[in-house]
Amino acid sequence: MNWILLIIAGLFEVAFATCLGKAKESTGIHTTYWYIGFIVCLSISMILLVKVTKELPIGTAYAVWTGIGAIGTVLLGILVFKEPATFWRLFFISTLIMSIVGLKAVSN
Repeated sequence: MNWILLIIAGLFEVAFATCLGKAKESTGIHTTYWYIGFIVCLSISMILLVKVTKELPIGTAYAVWTGIGAIGTVLLGILVFKEPATFWRLFFISTLIMSIVGLKAVSN
């Protein structure tokens, strides 16, 4: 169950990063809504991270949480914000995914 919560926490990390990107693109009251979304997603992500670190090793949990956030944010950047999908970006995202799977595999 903790691993599922950690994945959800990572997805909320992607959501708060996305809210920041959308806030940068918006104007007026919409900017405020995106910042409120940022605060809500950040809070949920942190609460879930704190919860899972009571059972999972902090180093592993934090690395997986950060990795999910980084991978998700890069993929959303490519798909939503039209950032470049170069060979090297995709190569290094792939190595990050392999590292997260490896950490999961060697954790208790």
